[in-house]
Amino acid sequence: MNLSFLDAYTLWLDLPFPGKGSTKDLILAHSDLVEADEYVTTVIRYVESGIFKPATVDVLAMLQELMRRTDRLSDTASDDDQAVARSQHAYAALLDLVYRQFLEAGGSHE
Repeated sequence: MNLSFLDAYTLWLDLPFPGKGSTKDLILAHSDLVEADEYVTTVIRYVESGIFKPATVDVLAMLQELMRRTDRLSDTASDDDQAVARSQHAYAALLDLVYRQFLEAGGSHE
């Protein structure tokens, strides 16, 4: 599936934020996902106002690491926590797509 930037952006805005789960590791992953989501909000300014200002941290590396962690967590989690880990992973993957496309779109207009 190849989502356009605006399709991925719209999906992100409409997607409910994933839950925390019941384990310490999933709760920590949730906190990191909240932080990454906050960095990705710079995309909103780009879509609404045309202001291209990427975050000062490596958001893509943060998201890649988070996806690896949630993959590992889903392998050992209980059924309910497996669903949480998968939803955290899917949300991180969507953030990665949105932010990657934001960087590509903004870089092409510089």
